[in-house]
Amino acid sequence: MKIGSARVSTRDQKADLQVDALQKAGCERIYQDIASGAKSARPELDKLLANARAGDALVIWKLDRLGRSLKHLVEPVGELAARKVGLQSLNYPIDTTHAQGRLVFNLFASLAEFERELIRERTQAGLSAARARGRVGGRPKGLPAKAEATAMAAEILYRKRRLSVSAIGERLHISKSTLYSYLRHRGVDIGTYQKSEQTRGQQRNVASPAESAIERVATITLRLAVENNSKFVRGRKRAKENIERYCLEPLGVKRLESGNYELTVPYQSDEELDKAVHDLLGEISQEAEMRNCFIEADAWEEGTERRW
Repeated sequence: MKIGSARVSTRDQKADLQVDALQKAGCERIYQDIASGAKSARPELDKLLANARAGDALVIWKLDRLGRSLKHLVEPVGELAARKVGLQSLNYPIDTTHAQGRLVFNLFASLAEFERELIRERTQAGLSAARARGRVGGRPKGLPAKAEATAMAAEILYRKRRLSVSAIGERLHISKSTLYSYLRHRGVDIGTYQKSEQTRGQQRNVASPAESAIERVATITLRLAVENNSKFVRGRKRAKENIERYCLEPLGVKRLESGNYELTVPYQSDEELDKAVHDLLGEISQEAEMRNCFIEADAWEEGTERRW
């Protein structure tokens, strides 16, 4: 069976020309993606590869519709070849369903590997020459002067235990994840953030009735799944480790037998609790995206109707 794959880079573009050509070529099913060819995350292409069977042929309009670089072409075609699925390009003389087409494509793959080796050798030679002249690359260590001042202020506010983590972030105009990064940079031990009884008593003595909200603690159950954006990228394990370390540990995380997480979240009002949980889910999602992953998550408080 012939299976077609069409791709456009933006929603403003139309794939009608590709679809018409693929239908004329006899494709029984056509998968369409809207994504840049430089990106490896292609949901519809992933579905196509998952549904292809031995003896099928993947048909594309042009090679650049499958990928913008030889590297992006070699990986999916290699997987197809291992599963005995062919590749046909309508506008280029490549058809891996027969020996001559496989030879042509293997030549392209060899050239791509040769190109990568040359780039690697030139890069290593350039780095060696730079090190010989005393230049060391990479991101500068430490924080800029402005960030150091913010980190110092964050440490002071955090150690005083008079404001919640969210309130400290709002006062300093930084996100909660940035706040934790600054605290780690300054060697602050990040544990469950709770106000001391002495501080609470002082606040009750000086605060007005409207400001003397009693701090409560909610026990939140979090169900979390972390997945790679596609089968061609890896990062799920590291993303999960970072989420547990940087996002969940500050909330006194416990791993339940069900595989879910139990978190302790201090709050003074229902609105503050909602914001804290939504911010947490946002930070978890951002941490996953940094590793080319996505999350499926929901949270709830046992014994109540609160769901996030």
